[in-house]
Amino acid sequence: MDIDLIRELATPNDTKIVLAVIDGLGGLPHPSRGRSELEAADTPRLDRLAAESACGLTIPVGLGITPGSGPGHLALFGYDPLKYTVGRGVLESLGIDFDLQPKDVAARGNFCTLDADGKIVDRRAGRIPTEESAALCEQLAKIELPGADLFVEPVRDHRFVLVLRAKGRKKLSAEVRETDPQKEGVAPLTAEPIERGAKSTATLINTFVREAQTLLSDRETANAITLRGFAQQPDLPNMPEVFNFRAAAVAMYPMYRGLAKLAGMTVLEAGESYLDEIESLRSHWDDFDFFFIHYKPADAAGEDGDFGAKVAALEAFDKFVPALRDLGADVLMIAGDHSTPTTMAAHSWHPVPFALSAANIRPDAAHNLDEHSCLRGSLGTFPATEVMPLAMAYAGRLAKYGA
Repeated sequence: MDIDLIRELATPNDTKIVLAVIDGLGGLPHPSRGRSELEAADTPRLDRLAAESACGLTIPVGLGITPGSGPGHLALFGYDPLKYTVGRGVLESLGIDFDLQPKDVAARGNFCTLDADGKIVDRRAGRIPTEESAALCEQLAKIELPGADLFVEPVRDHRFVLVLRAKGRKKLSAEVRETDPQKEGVAPLTAEPIERGAKSTATLINTFVREAQTLLSDRETANAITLRGFAQQPDLPNMPEVFNFRAAAVAMYPMYRGLAKLAGMTVLEAGESYLDEIESLRSHWDDFDFFFIHYKPADAAGEDGDFGAKVAALEAFDKFVPALRDLGADVLMIAGDHSTPTTMAAHSWHPVPFALSAANIRPDAAHNLDEHSCLRGSLGTFPATEVMPLAMAYAGRLAKYGA
């Protein structure tokens, strides 16, 4: 998508757009069942919506490229994730309303569990509750580093944020390799500088990790940490200004709130359930033109490799579809930021099912919201960055290009 072109063509209107993102939506056939999670799930409401929609498969970044959640969402918001890179640490920091300064270096942290040989046996430490994680963060925040202040803030469950802030004239760099190998059965990695100027920052990070492991070593679970997504705050084009609309986001998880905030959206109260999210959207319906609403459970089940749990999460979402449709959006989109097949227990590069419901739609051959059916959709397999121009067109918010 050409942001400058969209900025030129964007036209005000009183229409409403809803982008409902099912995190980790796509999957793969289960070896013993022969069907993907979406194909196995009983989702009559999603299927009915798909049958009335224009459908296809989105590519978050590029063919064969496995996206993180940040790039996957950026693409759906209309930003080229190869041009606008945002580190996970920044997103998590903004998502918990941390006062991140321009020169701070932030990282996403996980509490993890190591065995007696120092190898990771659980990357998420059993998804310890947030209250337990917060207490551990208080301990880690007492670590002192030469030449830098540090902040350790709980996010949700096993996740936390580490922020380094230089003292005096010391400079920090985010060009450091992460310590999270993103797999089990191996030891955490050592932070290595990607460029020469990041050497001192890598040293600070390794010092912090060693001190943290010493403090946590007497625990059976959550006895170590890993860090990834080292980043400093970037400058993104303002989404409401580019699209000439009022934009809001409803998401329970801090990272997605942070991403929305970075894009210029107003972040609304999300409550404690997806129904709370929908009610928050409903209560602010007259205040905004575009709404991003996020659903996490499908991705969490996918990353855990739990086929049954992901099927259940998709079936649970299906029950919310009538409430989403009752909002009366002029454009309602069901999308995913990436695929998370339970057979891989990780994000993957596979294109993601997508459906767009609006007036002036040509219903196509996709009669269900699943991978095989969406392959027959009229939108084909297309870049996720084209989702927003499509939504704007169907909402009557794009002027004609040229004479």
